[in-house]
Amino acid sequence: MISINQLSKIFPDRKRGAFTAVQPVSFDVQAGEIFGLLGPNGAGKTTLLRMLATILTPSSGTAKVNGYDLREYPNEIKKSIGFLSGNTKLYGRLSPRELLYYFGELYDMNLNAIHDRTDHVLRLLHMEDFADRRIEKLSTGQMQKTSIARCILHDPPVFIFDEPTLGLDILTSRTIVEFIRESANAGKTIIFSTHYMQEAERLCDRIGLLHQGELLDIDSLNGYREKTHLPHLDDIFLSYIEAELN
Repeated sequence: MISINQLSKIFPDRKRGAFTAVQPVSFDVQAGEIFGLLGPNGAGKTTLLRMLATILTPSSGTAKVNGYDLREYPNEIKKSIGFLSGNTKLYGRLSPRELLYYFGELYDMNLNAIHDRTDHVLRLLHMEDFADRRIEKLSTGQMQKTSIARCILHDPPVFIFDEPTLGLDILTSRTIVEFIRESANAGKTIIFSTHYMQEAERLCDRIGLLHQGELLDIDSLNGYREKTHLPHLDDIFLSYIEAELN
């Protein structure tokens, strides 16, 4: 469902010269798989996800999402994904329901489909209590649910989430984690970045470790445990970083 081939990104910098945010990376993500990207701030996670979402143009390499090459068919990829960015902005004067109706029209959905999918998504994410309240009056968790609802309204086969539970309380985080797991069980392909090691341990079928733009390794949690003889993902990740520094 996602096939990445030597994808990289270099940004120009007048002071430091060219800055490599993502070194050439290659990997595949299968339908129904939850693939996690772990790394510290500045590791290149967001840049990689934005290239997959066709927001950033790669410096080299390419990728296919839902069978479409991102260099040749960016609009088809946009229709195939739900992308949640860490800095997604919402229209504060609209309610979540109004926002979903608005984006349903942008997705070229017919009115009956918009109505049915909006009701379904509001129930799915437990948003009924604030569905008709102005977004500017919502809590952080409620706004995050609204952002996710916008991403999944058109029922795409691929979800790309950048820190979907960052800064959320435990109840809201649990709702989103359960949604991600249920979506994978329904056959959706999910790739997401997170800082929360326990979240990755619970959710991910495979995990990519990213550091300074380099993809250090990809494996399942059990695979990492066998390689490092360490039980916890935070210790495993640190062991990779220490090996790089040495």
